[in-house]
Amino acid sequence: MKKVRVIGAGLIGTSIALGLAGKGIAVKMVDSDQARAGLAQDLVGEAFEGPAELVIFALPSSYLSKVIVAEFALNPQATFMDIGSTKTKPQGEIDTLPGLAARFCGTHPMAGREIGGPEGARADLFDGRVWIYTPTAQSQDEVIATVLELIALLNATPIKMDAAGHDAAVALISHLPQISASLLAKQLLRGDESWMALAGQGLKDATRIAASEPSLWQEIISANRGEIRPLLLNLEKDLHQLITSLDESTAIESVIADGRLGRKRIPGKHGGRPRDYHFLPIVIEDKAGQLAALFQECAIAGVNIEDLSIEHSPGQFTGLVTLALSRDDAEKLSKHLLSRGWKVHASS
Repeated sequence: MKKVRVIGAGLIGTSIALGLAGKGIAVKMVDSDQARAGLAQDLVGEAFEGPAELVIFALPSSYLSKVIVAEFALNPQATFMDIGSTKTKPQGEIDTLPGLAARFCGTHPMAGREIGGPEGARADLFDGRVWIYTPTAQSQDEVIATVLELIALLNATPIKMDAAGHDAAVALISHLPQISASLLAKQLLRGDESWMALAGQGLKDATRIAASEPSLWQEIISANRGEIRPLLLNLEKDLHQLITSLDESTAIESVIADGRLGRKRIPGKHGGRPRDYHFLPIVIEDKAGQLAALFQECAIAGVNIEDLSIEHSPGQFTGLVTLALSRDDAEKLSKHLLSRGWKVHASS
């Protein structure tokens, strides 16, 4: 892959372009907003001339049918892919266009930010993230191979699904969370503004994606409303149950417990199966090189760190580093660090 044409210079399109440019691939940015296209192209580097090997439609699904015929005429031998949040309706439109279905493969990278546009683009946006691809029986093998090459270049993990299955899945794990976050954040408009100074990280975490672009999400939710509606009805049912059970402590505890169980179903890093991590708290001194030295000890012990957190207050002479590891690695590292004089506490 040497030349890629990206239609849509938003967050996802520009992030894809930045990632590809970093691998030495020439990218041409196209957008109806010339100022946006210009900014994205300056970020990516000089545009190429001539035909492209891959054309990526990084734009709202409703615009796909308006531009894809012209793009197919311009690059008839290219591979075509989209990155839209819904797949069934766009695929139906592609299937009606002679010759195009064989050169097309739908995709959806499960990555994003609340900051939109090329200004929020990051070359590492897809690192370790799931990237769904939805080929049909008509998609040629070379087309699928090109799509998988792109996903690999951007360090994402490919997951194959059919269009209907994709739309049902993202309604639950992407679209419903957006609606829930927006509804929660909307309640803040009803509170005393001075109370907002009391807000902690929990509220910020729960409402982070409420900062998303309204026009984009209006389209996504409308396009997938058939899958979203039953989820909202289930949410309404659960909320009504909670409201009528506020005087029953066991019912309240049950809601929180069920939510905790649901949270545990979310996979660990790289979109893999949920991991039962063991956490190893380590107290380190607040001085240069301590964190690097700890990582070096992990390398010597031959253990894999799955995740970590650091707690440290300004002016404090010590910090707490908590490493997440497998049970075996936690026990192995604990013994190793204790033998080397580190302040390790009991793993949990």
